[in-house]
This record gives sequence, C-alpha cells and structure tokens, in this order.
Amino acid sequence: MNATAIAPEAREKVTDADVTMIVGLEVHVQLDTQSKLFCGCSTEYGAEPNTQTCPVCTGQPGTLPVINETALKLAIKTGLALNCEIARSTKWDRKNYFYPDLPKGYQISQFDKPICGEGHLHISDPKGAFDARDIALERAHLEEDAGKSVHDESGRGADSKIDLNRTGTPLLEIVTKPDMRSAEEAKAFLTELKLILTYIGVSDCNMQEGSLRCDANVNLHIQVDGETVATPIVEVKNLNSFRAAERAINSEAARQLRRWKKDGLLIGEAPKQTRGWDDAQQKTTPQREKEESADYRYFPDPDLIAVETSDQEIEAIRSTLGDLPADLRSLLRDQYGLDDYDTEVIVSQGRDVVTFFRSVADIASEADAKKAGKLASNWVGQEVLRYLNENDCSIADYPIPADQLGALLAKIAAGDFDNSRGKDVLAEMIASGNDLDAAIDKLGIKAVDSGEIDALCQQLIDENQNVVAQLLDGKDKAIGALIGKAKKLNPNVSPSVVKEKIMKMIRS
Repeated sequence: MNATAIAPEAREKVTDADVTMIVGLEVHVQLDTQSKLFCGCSTEYGAEPNTQTCPVCTGQPGTLPVINETALKLAIKTGLALNCEIARSTKWDRKNYFYPDLPKGYQISQFDKPICGEGHLHISDPKGAFDARDIALERAHLEEDAGKSVHDESGRGADSKIDLNRTGTPLLEIVTKPDMRSAEEAKAFLTELKLILTYIGVSDCNMQEGSLRCDANVNLHIQVDGETVATPIVEVKNLNSFRAAERAINSEAARQLRRWKKDGLLIGEAPKQTRGWDDAQQKTTPQREKEESADYRYFPDPDLIAVETSDQEIEAIRSTLGDLPADLRSLLRDQYGLDDYDTEVIVSQGRDVVTFFRSVADIASEADAKKAGKLASNWVGQEVLRYLNENDCSIADYPIPADQLGALLAKIAAGDFDNSRGKDVLAEMIASGNDLDAAIDKLGIKAVDSGEIDALCQQLIDENQNVVAQLLDGKDKAIGALIGKAKKLNPNVSPSVVKEKIMKMIRS
C-alpha cells in the first residue's frame, strides 16, 4: 500500500487506538578509562580546549593507532551484563564522513563484527504503566568519539570554534531493536541501563558531561482499512535527560500522526530524517536527512588488526560483574520481604546502599525478623537518604555505621521505644557523635516494663471517662488524646503499645 492508496477520509478516521508507537534507541556510553581509545591522551573532563590532544587523535599523517585494552575489557563487561553474545573475533572499520570536529575525516568504529552481538535488558515498572518484559538489543560496538563544536550564542556573530579534547574518547554504542512501544518504556530502559552501567563501574554516566548520550528512532504502525501501514522513521537527537527523551518521543509520535493524516507518506516513500529536540519549545525540529550505512563507505581499518578474545578471558571478566540490580531486587524481595516499590528505592541508590541496608536489616532482625526488612527499608529509604541528599554525600560518608543503626532499629522492633523516640536518638548520634547507648542515656530514655504501662493505661482510663465513652462508641480517633497525655506522663512509653493496651482494657 502507498500514500495514494489511502484516502484522506480514511486517514482522518484514525484514532489513537489505531496507532502503535515503535521506538528503538541508540545509546552512546563514554567508557571510564584514563586514556583515549587509540592513544595515550587523557580523557579527564573540563580541561582547557585542545590541551588533551596528540598527533594520533588529531589524525596527523604517519601516525598509528594502538588499542586501549581497558576499553576493550569494559565493553565486554558491559555486553555480559546485558546478556549479549561476545564476539571471539572483532575488527575495526573506518566510518567516513566530513564534519568540522572530525579531524581525520573518518571515525574508527565497528561495522559488521561488533564486540557485542544480540542481547536483552529486562524492564519493569512498579507503578504498572507497562508490563515487565525484555527489550532486545541488536549490538554494542566500540568507536572513538568526535570533537566538539563550540558555537557563539551571544548573538554578536556566527563564530564557531572546535575543541578536540574529546576526539578519540572511547565510546560504546548500544543499539536496541525497535522493541519499545511507548515513551515510558524507553525511559525505563534508559534508567535501567544507566543503573547497570554504574553498578558494574564501566562509566559514570554523567549526561551533563556527555558520558551518556542517546538518540531515539521513532515511527508509527497504523491500522487503516484493515491493514497495518508504517510512517517514515525519524531519528531524534539532543536528548540530554531521560525526562527529555520521554517528552521528545511522545512529541515526535504526535507530530508524525498529524503529518501522516495530511500527506499519507509511508516508510520508504520519504527519506529517514534526523530531527533535534527543542526542550524549551517542547517540539522536534528538522536537522538533515539521515545517512544510510552505504553513505559512510565503511571499510576495514588497515592500521588495526582484529582482536581475538578467548573463552577464558571472557569468563575472567564475567567474574568481576558482581550482583546486578535484577539479582538484588530478587534478593531483597525474597530475603527481606520488601515490596516492589521499597525494593526499587534501595536498589536504585547503588550497590553500596544495598550493602548498607542489608547490614542494618540483618542486625535489626535479631529482635524481630518479620519487622526488620520493612523497618530497615523505611529508615534507610527516608532518614538515611534524606541525610545523603541534604549533605550531597555518599553512603560511605554517612556518620552512623550500619551496625549502630541496626541496633537502634532492633530496640524499636523490640518495643523499647517507638519510631519518634528512635529519630530523637538518631539525631543525637549524628549531632554529638555518641554511640547508641550513650545517646540513649543522654536523652534519658529507659525501657518501660509491662507493669508500668498497665498502671499508666488504667490511670488514663479512670481520669478520662468521656474519652473512653467515645472510644466505645466507635470513635477511634479519640485515642489520640489519651496517647498525648501518656507521653507527657512518661515520654518513654510507646504510643502503639499504649493504644493497644487501652483498647484491650476498655473492651474486656
């Protein structure tokens, strides 16, 4: 079916229910190496322009590239974490195109023999916006980065400069199949990918510094007149955040539907287009027609030999992966009884926070194994993470050791005092540097035995018969008045214990 075969009237009748969004992503990850992919120049961010260059990365005649072994190992490590097939033999190709920030006139990349072949990444959403499933990966290949064009945005002129510091920086391009069906899935994919990359330590994934960049390929499959037709594919660039990626994909899909209803053009009837994302205007804007692989005139790089990787080398790299986010989610659910939301809060903070949480929960479980997981999750997810955010620090800088926080939660779980008094103790430990026992002594917190609690509850019942009458009449909120008086008479009593005791006594 072609554009002329679909009547304008039929196109106008198409609704959102007839449209399926098709999304594929291309993600460029800067690998965490000290030097560039084919030379010894530094990859440190923020240096003065053109101070981290040499004859090799600037493409001077007579120079020869030398492969960075660390970059190769990090690429394989990433492929293993993404369930990819690892190539035992891979080669280098020249991708030819002209651009001012590409000094050689070509980019060393990988064409038909990438280091990582097909794989998959599992995505899910605790909120249920989409069904959990695997997103298929087509490949992940190594390549060198280009430089950076710096444009004058002052409005005084069209002055542009070139900074070649980034030229030759090792990139791993991760390409998905067109396997996502919504912008929400694409955002979830990017979020999970970044989490995995940081867990295995292959990149800092700093989008502001360009360590993680992504492009989205978007088109639509439309049901019309009993057939499925597809709109031309558009590649959307300039996506500098995951939220921007989500907005851009939704905006482009809506634009394509409007455009198709006007001209009816289908895939193959218009060239693939590259569009930029304007976050301020919330719309995509045309940049150029997209090149196909033949336009780049790929051919094997004559200066670089093929790289052979043995099974033993691959298994040695696999042994360095450690627990991945998916493994830890299962562990936190199975061993500590956390729900999907609490699990995601902990796992999304990184491996060190998961380790801290587990230590806290294990110690707290000595008092009450059933309560320990949820209790530790609440405290780490709220009190600990609040401190880290407010002080802009990592879990390594948190002033309370995991064993001390675990011991504090064990006392709460045992009923020695409630959450409110526990927070007072934690604040005292942070402010004074005292350990748990010293903080408890300083605050004058003492355990209250059951006899004292019984006597206090009986006193409250005797002195507040009007409140008792309300409780017996089903007005449960009235118990708040008695709990407040109990705290004034004895600050060490647990509100939950007082509530339970009073309700039991007046109903017996």
